[in-house]
Amino acid sequence: MKLNNPLSPTGFLFVVFCLLISPVLAQDTQLDSGRKYSNPIIRGYHPDPSICRVGEDYYLVHSSNEYFPGIPIYHSRDLVNWQQIGHVLDRPSQLNLDGIKASAGIWAPTIRYHDGTFYVITTLGAPKGGNFYVTATNPQGPWSEPRFIPDAPGIDPDIFFDDDGKAYYSGNDRPEIQSPDTTKLRTIWVREINLKTGEWVGERKNILTEGAFRGASSAEGPHIYKKDKYYYLIIAEGGTGVTHSATVFRSKNIYGPYESNKKNPIITHRHLGEDFPIACIGHADLVKTQNGEWWMVLLGARVYGDFDYNLGRETFLTPVTWEGGWPVVNAGYGQVTFTGKAPKLKEHLFEPKPSVVQFDTNTLGFEWNFIRTPRENFWSLTERAGWLRLKLRPEKLTEQKSPSAITRRITEFKFNASTSMNFSPKKDGESAGMVILMSNNFHYRFEVIKDQGAQSIRLTLTNGGKETIIAEKNYNEPNVYLKIWSSGPTEYHFDYATNKDQWIEFKHNVDARVLSKRNTQGFTGTMVGLYASSNGQSSDNVADFDWFEYSAE
Repeated sequence: MKLNNPLSPTGFLFVVFCLLISPVLAQDTQLDSGRKYSNPIIRGYHPDPSICRVGEDYYLVHSSNEYFPGIPIYHSRDLVNWQQIGHVLDRPSQLNLDGIKASAGIWAPTIRYHDGTFYVITTLGAPKGGNFYVTATNPQGPWSEPRFIPDAPGIDPDIFFDDDGKAYYSGNDRPEIQSPDTTKLRTIWVREINLKTGEWVGERKNILTEGAFRGASSAEGPHIYKKDKYYYLIIAEGGTGVTHSATVFRSKNIYGPYESNKKNPIITHRHLGEDFPIACIGHADLVKTQNGEWWMVLLGARVYGDFDYNLGRETFLTPVTWEGGWPVVNAGYGQVTFTGKAPKLKEHLFEPKPSVVQFDTNTLGFEWNFIRTPRENFWSLTERAGWLRLKLRPEKLTEQKSPSAITRRITEFKFNASTSMNFSPKKDGESAGMVILMSNNFHYRFEVIKDQGAQSIRLTLTNGGKETIIAEKNYNEPNVYLKIWSSGPTEYHFDYATNKDQWIEFKHNVDARVLSKRNTQGFTGTMVGLYASSNGQSSDNVADFDWFEYSAE
């Protein structure tokens, strides 16, 4: 074909230049046009993540501390989108949290799969606790009764299955020789175990006398993997605060000796300063996809202000590559980022949960939690159809007990939580309403209460056990709408209404930093929910809730 307007020499050179660079441009475009993921992948209080893959399915578990049911379990097929499928410990016979302190309870579970069976091993941090494991053939349950392991000191146990099917337990312990300078030092140990009987096989072997650095504190959270004839040991070091990190070691014998990676720690944010928006990075677990990619889940915290964080430690995702026989975390960046290129897995979306819970089913959704182990049925979804009924009981939210309360995790700095309540206190001390809670010692109660014969709506702060009434208004109606919301990380707002959606300001700009980890020093995150109490006296009264709405951005 003849060109009507042939190119000039300059135009011809420009075309040649474009053709030469087009492969580069196409490659960059292809890289940039891939699917992205956002961190955290599991938002709100979900610390100490552990992951396993079975075929094309991925399963994730977390610590649950004093909350019941214990150990939430999530499912994904693309490592980005997750859906909760239940709890590992969902029966009182499996989990005794009676009277434990806030942030005790279930610590750092590990989930593994071997020969048709799922295993979850964890620590019950309680006076009569210890390390135990449960099993299931279906990750949705039912899971077995716990098998406690004798002579298993320390916390954060791991199970590793070798190529020959042998199982090995690893955990941490205090050093044999202790002094004021070694109070936070920990050794890592390993021992073969018969998981059918729970009995030890052979002797225990200390494989690390301390972490990657001399004097490093709190070596914990061990996980063992095998790759290219090496055993790799990843641990958490430095505590769960700003100095948290993950370090790696390797050996050709599971019992050691283990060499430390000269590039340790392989991931930390300790060097980024307390103003960096993602902090406390550490406590990592690895997974290899069916496509050969390696990924890491680990905990982190979204911080604000003067190193405050209310949401708790959350679950983050980051890629891993291998160089010179060692894992490299998020190569080219060296830190956990809020966004990244998604794994090379087909996107798998789940049906989003509705923001309004109508209480029109016979069971509570998986998002709901009780505080410690409930020993009686203080809630009902059937006594008044379409409503949640909570019985008033003597237990208080300020006590180390299991009060009449259900709570769910707050997932974002900006959120709205509201409810419709029908409640008439009969005598002094009876109360019911909403709570935003870090623990029994740190929370805000937004309640209808009767005191000295008068009924009112009251906002009370519990700060380190000290009670302060923030605001109070007379209110004599049996029906009320209550709302707790936040427009940012530093403040909470409390509203009420007599007619739906006609909200009246009750108290705004209440300090949220009171519930920050910096003030509370706990391991959990903020929860919001519903409760009722007769506050130390017997009662036959109830509080009914028509619906509960939670949304976040």
